[in-house]
Amino acid sequence: MNLILLGAPGAGKGTQAEKICEKLSIPAISTGNILREAIANGTEMGLKAKSFIDAGKLVPDEVVIGIINERLNKDDCRNGFILDGFPRTIPQAEALDEMGVQIDRVIDIEVPDEKIASRLSGRRVCLKCGATYHTEFKAPVTEGICDVCGEKLVQRKDDMPETVLDRLNTYHEQTEPLKDYYEKKGILHIVEGQEKVEDTTALTFKALED
Repeated sequence: MNLILLGAPGAGKGTQAEKICEKLSIPAISTGNILREAIANGTEMGLKAKSFIDAGKLVPDEVVIGIINERLNKDDCRNGFILDGFPRTIPQAEALDEMGVQIDRVIDIEVPDEKIASRLSGRRVCLKCGATYHTEFKAPVTEGICDVCGEKLVQRKDDMPETVLDRLNTYHEQTEPLKDYYEKKGILHIVEGQEKVEDTTALTFKALED
């Protein structure tokens, strides 16, 4: 089964990709991860991407699409894959179609903006050991201090309220139109994100079977 996962930043897409990956034994392909992998492996498209990144520029669509194409042609994608973070725009979705990639199902994880803002703005991380906390849902024993290694917890720039709002606005403007694009193809399935991860996962698995 070839899948695309949609959802705003902070909607829990990555977690659901991992769960589907385990259930169906197919690879979860994250745009960020394959960009880094292509650059590390020195592939033709990876080197092109590196030239833009080194210059402080966004990697253009044609390079990202080329890297996606390289990845989807690997043996582990023969029985299916999950695309997480691609496509982000209608032109990228059209390019995927032009590549002849057959998508069986698109699952959109829906979480209201206010809940996402609360989830992300309350997140704190330890830069030393990588442990993550939340001011409301998973607070450390001592405020601002990592339970694991005792280092000071920080709020990442991506999790600051103003950055979260910018990311959500970008999602609504550029990526949300994909819902209509795939709904017209009859392959869109909407999953309402729940408070508990396992409840969202149960709905996601149901969407795979419907």
